[in-house]
Amino acid sequence: MKPPSRWVNCCLLLGLLLAVVASFLYLGIDLGKLASGDSLNQMGRYASGFAQPDFSAPHMNAILAGGLETLAMSAIGTLLAAILGLALALPAAGRFGWLALSGARLLLNALRAIPELVWAALVVLAAGLGPNAGTLALALHTTGVLGRLFAEALENTAKEPAEAIRLNGGGHIAAFCYGTLPTVLPQLIAYSLYRWENNIRMASVLGFVGAGGLGQMLYVSLSLFQQAQAATVILAMLLLVLAVDALSGWARQRWVSA
Repeated sequence: MKPPSRWVNCCLLLGLLLAVVASFLYLGIDLGKLASGDSLNQMGRYASGFAQPDFSAPHMNAILAGGLETLAMSAIGTLLAAILGLALALPAAGRFGWLALSGARLLLNALRAIPELVWAALVVLAAGLGPNAGTLALALHTTGVLGRLFAEALENTAKEPAEAIRLNGGGHIAAFCYGTLPTVLPQLIAYSLYRWENNIRMASVLGFVGAGGLGQMLYVSLSLFQQAQAATVILAMLLLVLAVDALSGWARQRWVSA
């Protein structure tokens, strides 16, 4: 294939620059006003409120409860998504014919096309405020993501072990459990752990739409301009994310590489 000419590259670069300039003009962004002395003073006064986090006992107890709620939301949501994703991945990988394949892939595309925040806003209307809405929102979106990843993993798995079990009289379930699953299981676990890392971050954000956890505490604190309390919540979210990332990395090395 002939590489693009320098003229074509220059045109592409010029087009990108024009698109950026047009975006600034369309949105009316005034960088000069943003960097003015008055704006910088206002931002400095607001940010200074975060310099002294609130470590009082009642607030720390509330943060501990909110952190456990956020952790439980992410763990249960990911677990439900892994189970439902695997159930949808089997037809999406073509194991039950083209009709089931089309229906499963359409459902998976629909689930992951809607962001977690939108799912949470929809579920809150049905299930009410609280962690139930956040858990269901994470489960629905993550089912679409994991289901697609699981389906691709199953499609790329060698079919010989499962076919050998079926030729020796085993059923489809036995062929999958003993022929296909052991081969693909490390990859499925790795995908699930990675999505758990993402869900712990998203669970902290879903509280902004009333889904409970640390995110809801942060939303309330910011709405009331309680920067000290908000700073403590942000620190707790950071520590929780770091802890889950470390635990997930350790689990992947121990279980997936075993």
